[in-house]
Amino acid sequence: MRSVRFEVNTTQQQLTMDYVGRNRRSLFRPDRVVLQHLDGTVVDTRDDPERSFDGHQFQTPWDDLHLAYFTGEALWTYLSTPFLFTWPGFVCEEIAPIEADGETWRRLNVTFPDHIKSHTRKQVFCFGPDGLLRRHDFTIDIVDPGTESQLYAADYRDIDGIIIPATRRAYTTMGDDRIDLVAIDMADITVC
Repeated sequence: MRSVRFEVNTTQQQLTMDYVGRNRRSLFRPDRVVLQHLDGTVVDTRDDPERSFDGHQFQTPWDDLHLAYFTGEALWTYLSTPFLFTWPGFVCEEIAPIEADGETWRRLNVTFPDHIKSHTRKQVFCFGPDGLLRRHDFTIDIVDPGTESQLYAADYRDIDGIIIPATRRAYTTMGDDRIDLVAIDMADITVC
């Protein structure tokens, strides 16, 4: 997925992603994903999209609706953090800090409410001495709930007073192998 433009709704769990130059858009909500052309013509839909991952393993191929669901819930979570933790139903507890990259990182254990779709219900967010997110630890329940993953946040930018990491890298390990899961580089960021 290269050259995409996405819009995150900060009042409800919803993300719209335009695939630049491909006349394609995906719309994510927890209960439904839609693929459509830019003129609004519906190409495909899936209700209760999380269930479509039942029985999936790490190597199971995805279709475009699987990708729309996963990228929707992932990007929405990444870009709404930490603000969404103030929403009703989120349970946050500070846990023991860790030493990493020559810093002490404070850690926040967050339990997501059932109605919010994310990688998994329990996730850990690590913050540096400046209060900015350094790493996000999670499993991906729809793929393999036993596989621990880490997403690193960097290249922070001040966008109208909101500090946003423009670069994110996610990794997991399988046996002795480190696997690159996600590389996100955001070029033009605006807050509306």
